[in-house]
Amino acid sequence: MSKTPVVIVEDDVEIRRFLSALVENSGEFELSASFGNAEDAISHFLAPENGEINCLVLTDIGLPGKSGIDLIGAVKPVNAKVQFMVLSVYDDAERVFKALKAGASGYILKNTPADKLIEALQDLHRGGSPMTSQVARMVVTTFQDQPQEINPADNLSMREKEVLDWLAKGYRYQQIADHLFISIETVRTHIRNIYEKLHARNRAEALKKAKLN
Repeated sequence: MSKTPVVIVEDDVEIRRFLSALVENSGEFELSASFGNAEDAISHFLAPENGEINCLVLTDIGLPGKSGIDLIGAVKPVNAKVQFMVLSVYDDAERVFKALKAGASGYILKNTPADKLIEALQDLHRGGSPMTSQVARMVVTTFQDQPQEINPADNLSMREKEVLDWLAKGYRYQQIADHLFISIETVRTHIRNIYEKLHARNRAEALKKAKLN
């Protein structure tokens, strides 16, 4: 059974040696390459002779020169098969979200035990998104703290929404009344209620606030 190739990008020589040995002794992964900076790693992945490399990448963020986030951002758009997992001492929201946005699939802290690192690589290989528990909690908390965007149109009744939809299509009051089988006075009443609920003064303002234009 073939082993899964892993590339390590870490500027600390001792840590790089430790990670290399960990990968080689895992039994299911093999060290494909290791680099001490992002520039060499980028050159490796983007070299025409290497083609579309399919592997897992364990990368630090705080590298000399370009960062690990720069590495991910340079490689991931041109080779989606490369799966990146960050291994960093940083657990602040800014770096975590920048790494994930750049294309990282996992984010593990450097104090993670060796056996858990291997489990994280296994999870990454299976298509998962391994994260250290405190990083995962921070991600969840950040999303929960985001204010929910409320559409004012949610306060409208079903009939008022129907009337507003016809208004958005450019129909006049009488045409709306004919389509909905109601009187034109009822249409006017619905529209007055719509304007009041949306705090709008006219059709254009109502459609804008309901995000229908």
